[in-house]
Amino acid sequence: MPKRILQGVVTSDSNQQTVTVLVERRFTHPVLKKTVRKSKKYRAHDAHNNFKIGDTVRIQECAPKSKTKRWEVVVA
Repeated sequence: MPKRILQGVVTSDSNQQTVTVLVERRFTHPVLKKTVRKSKKYRAHDAHNNFKIGDTVRIQECAPKSKTKRWEVVVA
């Protein structure tokens, strides 16, 4: 099964080798037929501390790296 890839904005880079990424998704509400925006934060592994707050990054699923990290930044 292919790994999911999501795109979002870095909201925190204070931890070593870790960034927090805010991923926003948009969908049409089934009853109201209105576009709804939902967002979720993911903690992702950034091995070389390349990314700073405000950067747009792509993250990919991976094996667990720590208690909260299940994603890694894709180097493109």
